[in-house]
Amino acid sequence: MVPTLIVVAVLVVGFVFFSQIYADILWYNQLGYLEVFLKENGTRIAIFLIAFLIMGLAVYFSLRVAYRSRPVYAPDSSLQDNLNRYQQQLEPVRRLLMIGIPLVLAAFAGTAAASAWQTVLLFFNQEQFGQADPQFGLDYSFYMNTLPFLGFINGYLVSVVLIAGIAGLLTHYLYGGIRLEDKGFFASTAAKIHVAVFAALFLILQGINYWLDRYSTVQSDAGKWTGALYTDVHAVIPTKAILAVAAVLVAILFIVSAFAGRWRLPIVGTAMLIVTAILAGGVYPWIVQRFQVEPNEQKVEADYIQRNIALTQLAYGLDKIESTNYKATLEAEAGALRTDAETTANIRLLDPNLVSDAFAQLEQFRQYYQFDKTLNVDRYNIDGEVQDTVIAVRELNTAGVPAGWVNEHLLYTHGYGVVAAAGSRVEPDGKPSFLLSGIPTQGVLANDSNYEPRIYFGEKSPNYSIVGAPKGNNPIEIDRPQSANAETDTRNTFDGDGGPSIGNWFNRLVYALKFQSTDLMVSDAVNSESQILYDRNPRERVEKVAPYLTVDGNAYPAIVDGRVKWIVDAYTTSKAFPYSTPQQLESATIDSTTREGATVALPAEDVNYIRNSVKATVDAYDGSVDLYAWDDHDPLLKAWEKVFPTTIKPYSEMSADLMAHVRYPEDLFKVQRELLTRYHVTDVGQFYENSDAWSVPADPTLGEGSSVKQPPYYLSLKMPKQDEASFSLTTPFIPFTPPGQPARNVLYGFLSVNADAGTGKDGVKAEDYGTMRLLEMPRDITVPGPGQAQNLFNSDTEVSQALNLLRQGASEVINGNLLSLPVGGGMLYVQPVYVQSSGASSYPILRRVLVSFGESVGFAPTLSEALDQVFQGDSGATTGDQGNVGETPATPEAPTTTTSEEKLQTALQTARTAIQDGQAALAKGDFAAYGEAQKRLQSALQDAIAAEEAISGATSGGGAGGATEQPSPQPSEGQ
Repeated sequence: MVPTLIVVAVLVVGFVFFSQIYADILWYNQLGYLEVFLKENGTRIAIFLIAFLIMGLAVYFSLRVAYRSRPVYAPDSSLQDNLNRYQQQLEPVRRLLMIGIPLVLAAFAGTAAASAWQTVLLFFNQEQFGQADPQFGLDYSFYMNTLPFLGFINGYLVSVVLIAGIAGLLTHYLYGGIRLEDKGFFASTAAKIHVAVFAALFLILQGINYWLDRYSTVQSDAGKWTGALYTDVHAVIPTKAILAVAAVLVAILFIVSAFAGRWRLPIVGTAMLIVTAILAGGVYPWIVQRFQVEPNEQKVEADYIQRNIALTQLAYGLDKIESTNYKATLEAEAGALRTDAETTANIRLLDPNLVSDAFAQLEQFRQYYQFDKTLNVDRYNIDGEVQDTVIAVRELNTAGVPAGWVNEHLLYTHGYGVVAAAGSRVEPDGKPSFLLSGIPTQGVLANDSNYEPRIYFGEKSPNYSIVGAPKGNNPIEIDRPQSANAETDTRNTFDGDGGPSIGNWFNRLVYALKFQSTDLMVSDAVNSESQILYDRNPRERVEKVAPYLTVDGNAYPAIVDGRVKWIVDAYTTSKAFPYSTPQQLESATIDSTTREGATVALPAEDVNYIRNSVKATVDAYDGSVDLYAWDDHDPLLKAWEKVFPTTIKPYSEMSADLMAHVRYPEDLFKVQRELLTRYHVTDVGQFYENSDAWSVPADPTLGEGSSVKQPPYYLSLKMPKQDEASFSLTTPFIPFTPPGQPARNVLYGFLSVNADAGTGKDGVKAEDYGTMRLLEMPRDITVPGPGQAQNLFNSDTEVSQALNLLRQGASEVINGNLLSLPVGGGMLYVQPVYVQSSGASSYPILRRVLVSFGESVGFAPTLSEALDQVFQGDSGATTGDQGNVGETPATPEAPTTTTSEEKLQTALQTARTAIQDGQAALAKGDFAAYGEAQKRLQSALQDAIAAEEAISGATSGGGAGGATEQPSPQPSEGQ
């Protein structure tokens, strides 16, 4: 009975294990990436078997040789009596242990070795960089591909020799070949030979390790700067070579002594090797460092610091930055923005970090929909003009789905539609100005008759869904509301190829085990055409089909050729590039957006080489994944293309529409800007002194005391000396402040990278894409940084009074993202101000715009008005929130404006009086008078808002935001 149960249990466990593998095969095969699964796991299995055999055989023969060479008669002693008892107890299972111990150790060793599958594949498929390191003159590929592989092999063999040697020694000891006697230590001839052989092997491997360590010095970050420094070059590298030769010589002595039977020479040689390792490997380098380097450090380390600067910049793509001295003015002159029309027309007033609630209240329609907490910024060509756009996907909200297996996995399967709003303008009432919205989807972006709005694959998709049915069957999936205000929902059946088939009982059983669901086996809704959709997050999907890449923390949606596509950036990384300073990815990519959970920080791993080698897309409807070789010059990517030749397409196969939505990745930019805080300096002396170190400013919108970094911002921008505006990713820099000291929030630098790859042609990348432009401020003037600009806003008396009025009546004032713009010959800061009332259904509405230039502050309902306040009544700017900025209003509108301004001033004065009366009443405890004052306050605030809207409408012809209603095309069929 017991053997039968054991056999049954083994079969069940085996089938469950097999089912997981088979499910993966089905998933990869359906997606077209079975090659990745087979080659990765085939390589793992091959490495496991080789490592298993080497460790297993080494331990087995070590045990067997030690046992067979045991003394036949061992002298009697109390210790030997104890060992004899152990031998008697082990004898019944000795043969089992002789096989079992090697097998167990081999399994552990094989499993550990299999994790190095990427190292092995890169070694056998490596591509040359065509550039050599300055110390040894070897191609960079040696350090990134060959040296890690050799280190892995040598390290594994060292562990084999140590474990097998220890196993043999223990066997010799157990059976009397090695023992302690009254006369001292005794070892049989066989035990001595055994020890000699394993000692010689260990020393040979240690000699190889010493030799490889010479090359590892160019990767060392043990000194002040990464790479082989003066002490390494003049002390460590020569002594490592000496130690390597010495270790091999001592190994030879051990081999000779194993046959000659004389052990004095190898023992003396070992002692000398240890002493040499201590003196040459530790003491001598210390002496060189202490007495040659430290007294003259800047001079003797100059060449090696230069290597570190140059190769760090190369490894992180910072070697071709266009740096410009920008003598920013602090004086706001009339008409100063007239030459910056392209930039000011696209100043983004809609903060993607704040308007998710507005999208939800205005465009969610059902409790089973949701929008991400932070939205994305993209750009679209509308009526021949490229406009910055805030875009979001209406995803399925599983928390809003009624509980039950049928609801969660059969009925509610997908989200519906993309919602997009103009970035540079809002509606007159402060709400987003939608370019794409509604159910069915309407708007200027849905003009493709093949537009497919359904979202089966997204960041919030369910764990798994079962979709598909024979043609003619009644659809059961809840698709969408019939219209925005309808109470009934339409139904739909998924008709794509999005997941493995579960149309047969075996596949259903496999996935029932995978997801531990009996319902999947017995439900009548599962039919011959059913597919199962899972692993639906775009980032995770790319990670599975390209496990050799590091994936960016933010996948963003775009409408591409009538389909909703998630665009995912991916990187090849390494920590083995010579002389390059390592950077921890997690710490470099954490900022206020990751703090709020909007994006995902990269893993906590160190790298010193990174390339945005791949652009990936995931279709939101059918989940198909396409990988494009974006940096086709990257040798690491070329190596992986040799490993997986059918999985990566050339970027020349990208459509023009897709190319128009590719952008420079955020996480790469964050890593680069973190390095640039020091590596913008190329002068060795200045770099050594660290006299011009920068830092990324804290996000000023989080309040004083916060140390969370400000995120980079996407916006359309024309940099000084740039011919035309481009969609860019930007960040400011302030001086580095030592820990414990208050930050000096003065602007030292401003970095912009051209993030727009679109050229309007299939497979053609813009030549200017990825170009970095750095503006460096002179130190003889004090240009306010983001923190100072925020402080100017907060401390301005008129701004403070107006914001206090907006806060009355339980309303909350929320500062939007603070944008930095190098325009007008100086630095302009723009911040939208939102107001949100209390209540569960409230959402932020754009009410004001704050602007600063130098010490001047503007605060108005529209951007154009705020700019005019700063630039002496006429900024000369063209802004997106107003049709004719800077022009004098027509004469008939002037009386209306004047009358409204008088009403506004009267209302504000009434509100101030009401506030004072209310405070006085509270001080006296007169709650009746306090209530009466509050009523007057509310009435005054309503009058002020009405007057302000009248002023805005009179001066801009369209109210706050100046948005004009655009006719929406009728939805295409099926939407």
